[in-house]
Amino acid sequence: MWLWSSWRRAAFTAASFLMAGSLVAAYDLDVQSTDSIKDVAKQMAEDLVSFYNGDEPGQTPGLLPQPYYWWEAGAFLGSLVDYWYYTGDDTYNNITQQGLLHQVGPYNDYMPPNQTLTEGNDDQGFWGMAVMSAAEYKFPDPPAGQPQWLALAQAVFNTQAARWDPDHCNGGLRWQIFTWNTGFDYKNSISQACFFNVAARLALYTGNSTYADWAARTYDWMVNVKFLDNNYRVFDGGHIEDNCTTITPYEFSYNVGAFLLGSAAMVAYSNNSNQQADVDMWRERVDGLLNSTEDIFFYGNETSNRVMIEIACEPVNLCDTDQLSFKAYLSRWMAATTKWAPWTFDRIKTLLQNSAVAAANQCVGGDNHRLCGLKWANNSGAYDGTTGVGQQMAAMEVVLANMIQQAEPPVTNSTGGTSVGNPSAGGSDEGRADPEGRYYMPVSTGDYAGAVIITIFVILSLLAGVAFMIMDETKSIAENWASLRAGVSKASILPVFAGGRRKPTADEKGKGNATDRSSSTDTGEKIPAVYANGVVGGKLLKRPDSIQRPPDARKRMSAPVMTSATTNTAATASTVNKDYRHSTNNIGQRASVLRKQR
Repeated sequence: MWLWSSWRRAAFTAASFLMAGSLVAAYDLDVQSTDSIKDVAKQMAEDLVSFYNGDEPGQTPGLLPQPYYWWEAGAFLGSLVDYWYYTGDDTYNNITQQGLLHQVGPYNDYMPPNQTLTEGNDDQGFWGMAVMSAAEYKFPDPPAGQPQWLALAQAVFNTQAARWDPDHCNGGLRWQIFTWNTGFDYKNSISQACFFNVAARLALYTGNSTYADWAARTYDWMVNVKFLDNNYRVFDGGHIEDNCTTITPYEFSYNVGAFLLGSAAMVAYSNNSNQQADVDMWRERVDGLLNSTEDIFFYGNETSNRVMIEIACEPVNLCDTDQLSFKAYLSRWMAATTKWAPWTFDRIKTLLQNSAVAAANQCVGGDNHRLCGLKWANNSGAYDGTTGVGQQMAAMEVVLANMIQQAEPPVTNSTGGTSVGNPSAGGSDEGRADPEGRYYMPVSTGDYAGAVIITIFVILSLLAGVAFMIMDETKSIAENWASLRAGVSKASILPVFAGGRRKPTADEKGKGNATDRSSSTDTGEKIPAVYANGVVGGKLLKRPDSIQRPPDARKRMSAPVMTSATTNTAATASTVNKDYRHSTNNIGQRASVLRKQR
């Protein structure tokens, strides 16, 4: 008995050690060692690409499998551009270039026809930011005859500038591009953030003041509509029905991150164009946005121990597929900010180091015991049991970001950039303001004639088929016709042939329309009580299913006219009242769980 008991204790102890060993962090990341960072990032990239099958036979390049939307595939390919930029490892360059080029669409502006049911301005913007990074980092240029990175970013800018909507909320982009998609009546911050981000970076890359003017206009609009408040907090958006006055107060990290990097680019642009007043203004905005970022999206008592967190959904386990990836973009843009706003380096470096170590410590998931989860902060290195593209991309980006000091500065046209641009790219696309018109040519007289001929042919074919089915092959046509007349009721069928109309019988009177349908608004998502503000019945309501197209939605808007690169027009952002930066007004509710509704 004693031997048996001892054996059981020994077996249990051995099993415990094995189980504990499987939970030990797969990565021993040293953020002070470039070799360690590269080694960890290489394995994380390998695991990230394992989710992608667009390079396999029968699959579509540039698309992630379900449940990932089209926009996240663009963000994923952007992360592979970052991986090459930081490490120099070209393992994934071919699939990155293939995917970025395959999804450009017929007008080379990232509006492929097969994405019209999901593509919004923010979705297109993520592809635009990916190719903008490719141009800035000198990612290998596409072959001659293919659209080039800079031109693709310019096409995205041009198509979005033409969608600027001054008739509702005094400007801004709608969330959705196409009238039939839920959210066409909503203007959200991430659509403005993507447009602002691309415009600011194009201004810096090309030196063209037109892009800078649009960046300033977008930032000013965000402030005026109060989506960006006096404390540099960025809220989700508002509906056009009340002129965007009822603000949805949810906060997500990618909103403030996109504005942070764009503002840093405007600092560099203003420096290059010797506009000191604008340099001071944009520098103050960078500082304000960075303060807001650290206060809201980093958990801890002070900079030295704070770790990144997606505050709206992570603490309550309500992050959806999209939101699981948001920390990837905040990591990416915070690191890039240090190149154009170098005074932020020490602070950002500390925050990213803390977050990278915490992220790597919990990467013990999957069959290989190294896949990463979402929760890095306040979890003592515990793995949350989740895996996916978003979690893996976020962990890889925050680890890579710790090499930003060694990375080459982003280039511009005047500092070694090689990507070929086209300021009018997308400008001839009539579908920018009338989405339906971009894929279908006008109906001509010949089209109508052809339709009539085909219709007649189809009807005659059907009648011939019916006649053949009821014909007795042993009789002549005359005998078949006589049999048909004798076998049918003159009161019912023959009047039909003669153009008559059968009177309804008593049994048919009073029949109602059988197509009546009921609708329900109880389609929201359950959210915790702490986020119950603006909630009906404990559920966050979705957007209205029925969205009427406004009568002016078909108006064409001309593409923005590009001024020469030597134009010295001052950015219009100087019209913003500086007092708003110092306001102590605050909105008490920190975050919630708004998610994309498709």
